[in-house]
Amino acid sequence: MGIKTFRPTTPSLRFTELSDFSTITKSRPEKSLLAPKKKKAGRNFMGRITIRHQGGGHKQHLRIIDFKREKRVPAKVAAIEYDPGRTARIALLHYKDGEKRYILAPNGIVVGSMIAAGPDVEPIVCNALPLSAIPPACRSIASR
Repeated sequence: MGIKTFRPTTPSLRFTELSDFSTITKSRPEKSLLAPKKKKAGRNFMGRITIRHQGGGHKQHLRIIDFKREKRVPAKVAAIEYDPGRTARIALLHYKDGEKRYILAPNGIVVGSMIAAGPDVEPIVCNALPLSAIPPACRSIASR
């Protein structure tokens, strides 16, 4: 993920660093993996403002993320996407059986790579293994 720095033409831009979004490969999210995000805008059940200075902002949808990675079918990374609810990128996976899921995109993942989960998969970046199946050499690297 690249970082974009700005020329300090104003005091607010002097130390500004933002993501350049060069890793994003898809502009529209997968519609089947979206959920509505209800905004409260500081109002109670009667619609009256009870918390000041709340509300506004751009309309957002929640992306349904698979944190458990319990599916034992290999998957292909179809796209790297932006998620407005977090600073991390998300990866869209297409499983061999036709199902689609989002995961948090680890560093080094690229579109087209094959990933898997389970106790018998190879311990490389992007694969999900239980702790008992991770070799001791990889455990010391991951704990840093």
